[in-house]
Amino acid sequence: LHHDCLVSVWRSPQTCLETTHPECSIVLHLLEKEGECKLQMRNTKALSLSTPNNTTGCLVEWDGVSCWPAALNGESLSVSCPLILLKPDSPPALITRNCTPEGWSKPSLPYYKACYFEDSSEEEEETGDKQNYFATVKIIYTVGYGLSLASLFIAILVFCIFRKLLCIRTSIHLNLFSTFILRGLAVFVKDAVLFADESMDHCTVSTVTCKAAVTFFQYCVLANFFWLLVEGLYLQTLLVFTFAQKRKLFWLYSGIGWGTPSVTIIIWTLLKSQFDNEGCWDNLDSALWWIIKTPILLSVFINFVVFVNISRIIIQKTKATDQNGSEGLQVYRRLARSTLLLIPLFGVHYVVFALLPEHVGVGARLSLELVLGSFQGFIVALLYCFLNGEVQNEIRKAMKGCRSQTENNVFNLATQDYVA
Repeated sequence: LHHDCLVSVWRSPQTCLETTHPECSIVLHLLEKEGECKLQMRNTKALSLSTPNNTTGCLVEWDGVSCWPAALNGESLSVSCPLILLKPDSPPALITRNCTPEGWSKPSLPYYKACYFEDSSEEEEETGDKQNYFATVKIIYTVGYGLSLASLFIAILVFCIFRKLLCIRTSIHLNLFSTFILRGLAVFVKDAVLFADESMDHCTVSTVTCKAAVTFFQYCVLANFFWLLVEGLYLQTLLVFTFAQKRKLFWLYSGIGWGTPSVTIIIWTLLKSQFDNEGCWDNLDSALWWIIKTPILLSVFINFVVFVNISRIIIQKTKATDQNGSEGLQVYRRLARSTLLLIPLFGVHYVVFALLPEHVGVGARLSLELVLGSFQGFIVALLYCFLNGEVQNEIRKAMKGCRSQTENNVFNLATQDYVA
């Protein structure tokens, strides 16, 4: 959920406060003020044409940050630093310009001094540290998604080769693997479309390509969360119910895993195109963002409840198999191992920041949701394919078959002359 935030602050290291791109609030504010200033310029120009004997010495001027109104020769005007640029606890500072016969004079204070009271060297050092931090995080999550993609592709190939392993449970695993693959690909596609060009103005760009990339990314995220939910619901079903109509359940789960994200994204896309068709549709401040966030929150908390309930069932079943209490330590070790295996499968770690606002704990969010989240696909493939006992047995059988066949071929080649 915070991939946009990371890339934005990596390129322009500021704190992620309200919008997806924190510097965009400044850019959009200045664009709005520039439009108002240009309107004032046109009105002043029309007034000067209608009154040729006016004594105005300096016309309205936009300096890139502030709009200076028309003034008489010798008049001095002052403006304060815009609040959006002013750092917290900064002392108030005025910027003064004089109207001279040659036009407006230079500002008495440059904006970086009027708006920022910190030493420039300290600020540059802090900016460099932030750039290094976010660049490191970007490298780590890129490696994480790359490793996850490779391991998930291999896991799917293993399940497809050994057809005996295919069942309702592994079919659900394969769908979950697919969503992790789509999510990783969506991250790389989004990086390539939105952030490959460093000179691009991400605050005002609004193309079909970038909107499609963001829409695809949101769909993949939704599908991933809902297939995590399906994994939890299916395990809950196995532990609680004993009926055998699992094939019908699989189609129900498929509708939840793929259908719910599709319907959600269609509704979100239609509403965005009609009522909030600005930028690349990646503004987390938009009220329409809740169309996507609400289903994600519901899936996370339902999965958390399922996780707690399954942990309770595991405790009861484990205690039931150890009535004499002589193997208590081993029981709790098995319990801890079983519970920990459920965490990456259910995505329980997302509960930590689920209800907090987007701007709270940005650094921890980036580390947990991006760094850990990028390796989640690899962890799931490792636990539910490569370390799976059934998969390992099938691989051993295949290797034994290949070894025996190779030995027979060698024996046949060695005795071929005598047979001839």
